[in-house]
Amino acid sequence: MTILLNVVFGLLFFAALMACVALHEVGHMLPAKLFGVKVPKYFVGFGKTLWSTKRGETEYGVKVFPLGGFVQLLGMYPPRRPDARDTRLQRFADDAREAEWEDIEPADQAAHRLFYQQKTWQKLVMMAGGITMNLLLAFVLTWGVLGFHGAVRQQTTVSGVAACSKPSNPDGTCAATDPASPAVQAGLTAGDKIVEFNGVAITSFDQLTALIRANADREASVVVERGGVRTPLKTVHTVVDARRDNLDPSKFVQVGTLGFGVTAVLQKGGPVEAIGDLKTMTEQSVVALVQLPVKAFNVVADLVTGKPRDVYGPISVVGASTVAGEVATADLPVGYKVAMFVSLLASVNLFLALFNLVPLPPLDGGHIVGALYEVARRGVARLRGLPDPGPADTAKMLPVAYLVGGLVLLMGVGLIVADIVSPVKIF
Repeated sequence: MTILLNVVFGLLFFAALMACVALHEVGHMLPAKLFGVKVPKYFVGFGKTLWSTKRGETEYGVKVFPLGGFVQLLGMYPPRRPDARDTRLQRFADDAREAEWEDIEPADQAAHRLFYQQKTWQKLVMMAGGITMNLLLAFVLTWGVLGFHGAVRQQTTVSGVAACSKPSNPDGTCAATDPASPAVQAGLTAGDKIVEFNGVAITSFDQLTALIRANADREASVVVERGGVRTPLKTVHTVVDARRDNLDPSKFVQVGTLGFGVTAVLQKGGPVEAIGDLKTMTEQSVVALVQLPVKAFNVVADLVTGKPRDVYGPISVVGASTVAGEVATADLPVGYKVAMFVSLLASVNLFLALFNLVPLPPLDGGHIVGALYEVARRGVARLRGLPDPGPADTAKMLPVAYLVGGLVLLMGVGLIVADIVSPVKIF
């Protein structure tokens, strides 16, 4: 029964994720139609068409491999400039242009219904539409979790104190010869609420943690609220120890520690708290995105060499669906399961938005850079009193698009295989 539920909820998450991908493409399609650009096709998936229907001038459908989607905006590549030099790159671009222009009718060009004919700001809106949709989904889902269920927030009230900072016993317990932790030396006890650290008033757990970690092994003075009374504790020195990095939990960093635990409570929140959570998730996702190629390679290398899967490594949509299925069958209250399920979907949407911001074609960010380059080139020409150079020939970026697309495909296939053979286990 557990396996069945795991599969069912994994498939449910996959379906929800594909719905988000479909909405990403809607984010491109709606402004395109609003600006009058012709949209011949809108599909979820790639490969052979499983089903399609035509509404107006647009064919909507589903393809056999549901691992993405696309919307065709007609006229992405402008006509070849008359003065273009006949180079190998130019011929490559012309071949792609010729294939696209087979679907373009004279009336489409005459009516300014092609993408390249639109104003720069309109191109930016169309290309950023998908990213905006994913960001909106991430925000709404995060806000929904905070509003209906809440998030576990660590407080500044001490729940317990470590006897020593670096236990020398193999089982992690402190030996009699181990020096007492700074928290013990300072006189910190369970129930104390930390209200000041080194003269700085404490307003949140994150602020307190940042101050302690940055303190390294320097002097530390702590003020607590004990029994309703502000009580200064004995000044001690924090101890440097290895802790997981806040932005990259796969690595350890040397930071200052005091040696205590804190209480945690379930707190609800609104849009402001949702934005705050998304800010933290964005910082973590940017770090993960920068490291993605290397870490994806490491995942495949570990699979080949038989090493255990790194729980902090990247996963594919299949891996995310597997994790969602595992959450659904975990020994947790239903509310926590739903919150984790929705939060996972929100984090994937945020990562998709950031991934598409990468300024390389065929990603949305590459098209955005192309539009910005075009307006910059026209602006320079205008300042120099030169004729309008016309639209940028983005077809010349196709070699880069093929290279990036190939690398993304290789990473995706490698991670999918790893997620099937050696899935990540969070429980």
